[in-house]
Amino acid sequence: MMKNYLQYIVISFFVIVFTSCKNPAEKNKIMGNWRSEDKKTGLKITAKEFTLDEGEDPIAESYFVKGDTIFTSYEGAQPYTKFAVKDLTDKSMTLVYPDSTTVTFVR
Repeated sequence: MMKNYLQYIVISFFVIVFTSCKNPAEKNKIMGNWRSEDKKTGLKITAKEFTLDEGEDPIAESYFVKGDTIFTSYEGAQPYTKFAVKDLTDKSMTLVYPDSTTVTFVR
């Protein structure tokens, strides 16, 4: 029983270490100023903030990236808003919004 518990801890540690090592590269790739293809929505992603400008008062939210998902939160409030990154290149990014709407952004 104790052996299984220790194995679980060791495996969990390695999963956390390897997934956290991947995130900075993905986070750096998404950072920058983006505009939707229809030019109606602006998206600014900095090292600390995710700001979606859809013509209303834009609100900067904190965020983190895990796998292919961007999790945003306004002032640490939960539950997180999830944006799935469908395609990501240096020039374009397709996001799937929480309501399953797909929007393509370009630089």
